[in-house]
Amino acid sequence: MRIGAVFPQTEFGADRSAVRDYAQAAEELGYDHILAFDHVLGAGLKTRPDWANPYSENDTYHEIMVLFGFIVGCTEKIEVTSGVLILPQRQTALVAKQAAAIDVLSGGNRLRLGVGLGWNDVEFEALNEDFSNRGQRVVEQIEVLRAMFKEQAITFKGKWHNINDAGIKPLPYERSIPIWMGAFSEVAIKRAAKLADGWFPIGSSIDGAGEAAMEMMRSAMEAEGRDPSTMGTEGFIMFGDGNMALGSQQGRVCSARNPDDWAREVEAWDKLGASHISVNTMNGGCNTERDHIKALETFMSAVKGAAKAA
Repeated sequence: MRIGAVFPQTEFGADRSAVRDYAQAAEELGYDHILAFDHVLGAGLKTRPDWANPYSENDTYHEIMVLFGFIVGCTEKIEVTSGVLILPQRQTALVAKQAAAIDVLSGGNRLRLGVGLGWNDVEFEALNEDFSNRGQRVVEQIEVLRAMFKEQAITFKGKWHNINDAGIKPLPYERSIPIWMGAFSEVAIKRAAKLADGWFPIGSSIDGAGEAAMEMMRSAMEAEGRDPSTMGTEGFIMFGDGNMALGSQQGRVCSARNPDDWAREVEAWDKLGASHISVNTMNGGCNTERDHIKALETFMSAVKGAAKAA
C-alpha cells in the first residue's frame, strides 16, 4: 500500500519556503505522494452571511497545477496527485497541457490526475462554466484528455468540444497520465467504474461506509466488464479528530488521535482492497509547517509496519 500526505494548504499560508520544506520532508520520510485539494475561488462572506459550506475567501488555496510544478521542481521522486481537480470548471485542453508539462518536467510518472465535479457553484459562475451539466461534460472531458495525451494532434467534434487537428506538444512521456475520479454517490461510482483508472471514495474504513462504497464499485466494475482488481483506490485517514472538510470559518479541532487508531485504519483499508491511503493533518492541532512535518513523522512511525504488511 502506498502512503501519501494531504497538502495542508488551508493552514499553510503562502510561504514558498514552507511549501518546499514540507514537500522535501514528506519525500525524506518515505511518503509516496502528496495529494492536494483544488479550489480556484473562495466565496466571499460579506454577501453570504449564512454560508455553511467548507472553505471561503478566508481559506488559502494555491492554484493546484502551479503548486505541483513547484513541488516536483524541488523534490526528486515523490508523486503528486489532485484529490480532486474540479475538471468541469476548467478548459479541457489547458488541463491537458498543464498535466503533460508537469509529467515531462518532473521526469515522468509523477502525476496522478484526480478529477471530480465540484460542489461550489460560486466558482463555476465566476469561471463562466455551467454548474448544472458538469456531470455530463466530465465524461467528454476525460475522453478529450486521453486523446490529447496520446496523439500529436487530434480532431474531435463533440457536444462541448471542437478541436480541429491540434495538439499539446510536448506529450507525456508514456503518452498517458493516470486519471482518477472522486466518486461518492451511486451515479458517480458507476461513472468512475466506466472511465477511471482509480478513485477516491468517501467514508471511514472502519464504520461500514467504506465497505459499502467498495462493494458498490466492485459491482459497477463487473457490470462494465472490467476487473475490479485493476481499479486503484485511495482512502483518507485523519491525523486529528477534526472533519476533513472544515474551513477556517468553522474553527479548528486541536487534538491528534491515538496512533493505534491510525494503524487499525490502514489495516482496514488494506482489507477493503485499497491501493493507496493519505493522511490529512489539517484540523489536527498543527499551527506551522514544522507542526505538519512533525505530524507526518509521527504518523509514518505509527503505521509503517501496517502499511508494509499491506
